[in-house]
Amino acid sequence: MASRFVDRAVIHLAAGDGGHGCASVHREKFKPLGGPDGGNGGNGGDVLLVVDPNVHTLLDFHFRPHARAGNGKQGAGDDRQGAAGETLTMHVPSGTVVMTEDGEILADLIGAGTTFVAAQGGRGGLGNRALSSKARKAPGFALLGEPGEERDLVLELRSVADVGLLGFPSAGKSSLISVLSAAKPKIADYPFTTLVPNLGVITAGEVVFTMADVPGLIPGASEGKGLGLDFLRHIERCAVLVHVIDCATFEPGRDPLSDVDALEEELARYTPALGGDLADRPRVAVLNKIDIPEAAELAEMVKPELEARGLPVFEISTASRAGLRELTFALAAVVEKYRADQPEPEPEQVVVRPKAINEDEFTVIEDPDEEGAFIVKGNRPERWIRQTDFGNDEAVGYLADRLNRLGVEDKLAKLGAQPGSPVTIGDVQFDWEPSTPGVAAMMTGRGTDARLENNNRIGAAERKEARRIRRDGPDELDGE
Repeated sequence: MASRFVDRAVIHLAAGDGGHGCASVHREKFKPLGGPDGGNGGNGGDVLLVVDPNVHTLLDFHFRPHARAGNGKQGAGDDRQGAAGETLTMHVPSGTVVMTEDGEILADLIGAGTTFVAAQGGRGGLGNRALSSKARKAPGFALLGEPGEERDLVLELRSVADVGLLGFPSAGKSSLISVLSAAKPKIADYPFTTLVPNLGVITAGEVVFTMADVPGLIPGASEGKGLGLDFLRHIERCAVLVHVIDCATFEPGRDPLSDVDALEEELARYTPALGGDLADRPRVAVLNKIDIPEAAELAEMVKPELEARGLPVFEISTASRAGLRELTFALAAVVEKYRADQPEPEPEQVVVRPKAINEDEFTVIEDPDEEGAFIVKGNRPERWIRQTDFGNDEAVGYLADRLNRLGVEDKLAKLGAQPGSPVTIGDVQFDWEPSTPGVAAMMTGRGTDARLENNNRIGAAERKEARRIRRDGPDELDGE
């Protein structure tokens, strides 16, 4: 079965979730108040894309588009930290461009070892030892781990070739690369024989360079006609573009000069996604099939005009191999000069993060869908919501303290929020109850918060006084 070349894939990635922190109290003989010793949860694993020179296609991503990294482990007592989640490394070919579904380019991966952090693992939650303070000496809660980042990305392979062959279908591009290199592309005399890019490695003296034979270009390709954009993106990195011109075509209305004009017009209309301008790339014209007498005559006629346009012209035949040596060394010289002008790509670590913002910034707006309700937006408040265990009253109280210190309550009050007003932060909506600064320092039961208790239970002091009255009787009032 022939191998498939896949140069575009949509992948769905999920980084690992952070492990939850642990709420624990140290227990040891003769040490009844050992203090909090809950460890932190481990961070979730990242999803990495790494350039591997042994990978040449995106085929694996086409058949397995879903990937997930390992989750972090929960912390434990005795200050034991949770293990970090396993990082997932995915290998991509050099020249892979990473984009969002909207077409925004996030990274251009060139050079063996270049790494892109495609999805960031969630942070592990703090254990109660890390949360202890003078005001809260033995927290009865811990923070939850944050969920890992989930992303849908588009991978596109833009061939990393030094020489790009341009030409109408059946112009002889595949034949040219097959005689200059060890590449064995499919060759036949009908349009669009080449459906995928073919790469060949060519040696000219001490210079080794690569040549890309990609699907045929036709008028309208810049607008997606024919194989259009599937072809054009593969020439964005080429050092030199070669017009392969069929001098033996029998199609009416076609001649070498009109072929070059048509291809140049398509190149002018195409805007490379990676930046730059294809008009700046050196051009070479190759007049092919001169082993045919009529083609040789036509080549002699059009050569002066092409040279007048500033194009170096070479007359060749892939059948008889005439002119190939001169062409090979000429291309090697252009490639060598281009390389000398370009910095050598070095492996790098690419991490895409949200745009830098002041974490203390947040906004409070009125909820357009619910009268008297409010929405709080901001990096910190939304992260704190994800970290909070709403089944633990003390954890909810700790969240209230943090929001109050950040100034959320002041803004709610200024906007007219009343006790009981619905407030939404992230995915959670709750009824707002203004907190009193400093209440967090009150001594309460572990896992509870005085502000959230709403019961009529008799306190210990009242029970003690009731026992005294039953034992001694009520005190006599003075003067009776």
